[in-house]
Amino acid sequence: MHDLTALEHIIFRIFRFLRRLPVNLLGFGVNTRVFADYFKDFHKVEAVQGIFGEDTECVLHRLKVDLSWIGGYMYVDSSNGHLVISKSYLNNGNKIDIYLDLIHELYHVKQYLEGKDLFDPRYDYVERPTEIEAYLYTVQEARRLGLSDKRICQYLKTEWLSESDFKRLAKAVNVSC
Repeated sequence: MHDLTALEHIIFRIFRFLRRLPVNLLGFGVNTRVFADYFKDFHKVEAVQGIFGEDTECVLHRLKVDLSWIGGYMYVDSSNGHLVISKSYLNNGNKIDIYLDLIHELYHVKQYLEGKDLFDPRYDYVERPTEIEAYLYTVQEARRLGLSDKRICQYLKTEWLSESDFKRLAKAVNVSC
């Protein structure tokens, strides 16, 4: 978290603290659904099958999705393995970005099921092994879809990454930005 402003660092720590409380305050007003019921036929998607293999259908039928009122995008809740998705992002986000984020987060679900620490504090976000692994897989899928490096760079660039972190991430996942 080298390049976060002081306020961003405080907000990040507050959200991290709230996620660890026994009562999910961030989940107030959350709608929980089964992934397979909300994202129809995702078990047939080649990239998803590449993540879970022969267990794909079973995993997607057990995976819970929490549709959240809080802004942002999506993430895997490390306390229960649920996929948390912002309703606003799902309704208003770019469909390609949403698809790539789903692939990225489903990769994190796999890592969660394997017992990996998704938020290992020993690493910066752009150096965290679980992030690099998930981004590498997502970039592979983006290329399979025919996205150019320029478009993949647009996908990778987010408001919470500094310019130097963005460049480090792009380099780590072999994308020329």
